[in-house]
Amino acid sequence: MKSTIQIAIDGYSSCGKSTLAKAIAKSLGYIYIDSGAMYRAVTLFFISHAIDPFDLSAAHEALQDVHISFVRTAEGNHTILNGEDVEHRIREMDVAAKVSQVATISEVRRALVHQQRQLAQGVGVVMDGRDIGTVVFPEAALKIFLTATMEERVQRRFLQLKTQGKVVQLPEIQQNLFTRDYIDSTRSDSPLMKAADSVVIDNTNLSETEQLLMTLALVHERINLHLEKG
Repeated sequence: MKSTIQIAIDGYSSCGKSTLAKAIAKSLGYIYIDSGAMYRAVTLFFISHAIDPFDLSAAHEALQDVHISFVRTAEGNHTILNGEDVEHRIREMDVAAKVSQVATISEVRRALVHQQRQLAQGVGVVMDGRDIGTVVFPEAALKIFLTATMEERVQRRFLQLKTQGKVVQLPEIQQNLFTRDYIDSTRSDSPLMKAADSVVIDNTNLSETEQLLMTLALVHERINLHLEKG
């Protein structure tokens, strides 16, 4: 008898949430939903159309024209915004500098939580973000809170941008992460926080393989519990 569960992965920026979530989804044959990419896509839409996200009327109207989906490519999941592949564009610094502010807006959060829940209906799913275990999937069978030191997070972000051919100084990256941490943790609507029943994994000194194996052990434990209850 097979069983599928919802897996929620939360944590700060550049902790490797997406890397872990993608690996889990691939191992289990689950759907992977990058909630952070969805907020980045909305941010890009606002930037591209010169929309002030804090003009609630304008934001509400604009959100009616925002349709986000994901496609699998040889590189992995790509984010599609209104039919256009924006995976690389949404990772650039101008979007990164504004995404946390856009994510504070309740209108945006409501719209994306609705889309996220629709994408996850009736399937095994792994989703990463900042409020997945507390707001989007509060009943998820497995909740992971991923963390790492600031120094490690800065270095990971630097290497990621360098791989993409972007030259960004370490102090700029650190300031961006500090700012995003503060905004994400202090916003009034769905702030970043550890769910009471989440498992904390500090991956500062873990390889990608080590953290994957650790998490898959937890997944199979929860699936077995789910089968026993069901």
